Amino acid sequence: MTVAARRPPVLSPLVPRSVACRCGRPVFFRNSECLACHTPLGFDPERARLLPLVPSGKEGVWVPAIGRRRSPRLRRCPNLTTGAGCNWLLAESEGPEALCRCCRLTRTVPDQSIAENRLWWCRVSAAQRRLFSLVIALRLPALPGEDPKLGLAFDLLRQLPGEPPVVTGHADGVITIDVTEADDSEREQRRNALHEPYRTLLGHLRHEIGHYYWQRLVDGTDWQERCREVFGDERADYPEALQNHYSNGPPADWEENFVTAYASSHPWEDWAETWAHYMHLRDTLDTARGFGLDGERVELHYERWSVDDLNAGEPADRQSFIDVVHGWMELTGVLNELSRSMGLADFYPFVVSRPALRKLHFVHRIVQAQQSAPKPAT
Repeated sequence: MTVAARRPPVLSPLVPRSVACRCGRPVFFRNSECLACHTPLGFDPERARLLPLVPSGKEGVWVPAIGRRRSPRLRRCPNLTTGAGCNWLLAESEGPEALCRCCRLTRTVPDQSIAENRLWWCRVSAAQRRLFSLVIALRLPALPGEDPKLGLAFDLLRQLPGEPPVVTGHADGVITIDVTEADDSEREQRRNALHEPYRTLLGHLRHEIGHYYWQRLVDGTDWQERCREVFGDERADYPEALQNHYSNGPPADWEENFVTAYASSHPWEDWAETWAHYMHLRDTLDTARGFGLDGERVELHYERWSVDDLNAGEPADRQSFIDVVHGWMELTGVLNELSRSMGLADFYPFVVSRPALRKLHFVHRIVQAQQSAPKPAT
């Protein structure tokens, strides 16, 4: 007799990526206007929802088109009319010059008198908004500023003639992004040269913010020793480890222990790659759920993990994490086949091993711990 697989309850999405405009047509997370009725739209990060807007009667102030009597009064981000094309909202009380929660984290942009720089800023900014919509929904801290333990800032840079190349990376809360990564042909060349099948703007942002969250949530905390047990000792010589990786490549058996080849280079990179994959997993499943899809209800059955595959002695919420991973495996299995039907590369070209599963669970535990932490200031 076949025993039916456990079906977890269907959950509402953390960040709905599509809602109905007041005209009834579907509108999407990135939209700033309904293409059918031309109603202005804005994403409210406090409520994690895209809202149709109508004027409040006061210049520059808007209210949601639905449920106006109890609705907040909102402003549109000033970067709506810049190269960023930001569609986020903020409270009226923050004033007409204030930027939204996402844009205020960017302190440097490339010269906007150059047309391609405007295009690249637009693409990076769209990826940032996608990233931070989930960061905020997960209640992860992201404070503007340069304090090495608290602040987060983005420098979006382009190499100038005669200057050294811009290196994408993180240092003490400052994330530097080479904006030429927003050029599809340039990024494809680097993807092939570095053998990185998932080199995307959003992937870069999720990886680099993983370094920030190691410093913010792990370094010097009660998690640090446990993190070393799972990922290895980050005190190993970092420049030497990267030089060895680029000179000799990853170990032949890297897939047995890491989510990517690059993760094998050093414990810090293992953490950041695992963090990025966890964010890929959470956002993709959340988006699918918002459109009525659910990996646990896909008619595709892999060999399933159990709580025994996680580290012994972990908290009792292990089954909920296993349910998430099962949904991810089954959903990405279908999405890979859909990609192949279009002649494209696999949607998710990775296989999660048991050690990688345990690392993902460790990241999950740290993220979940933020749910009971005091709400971060904005």
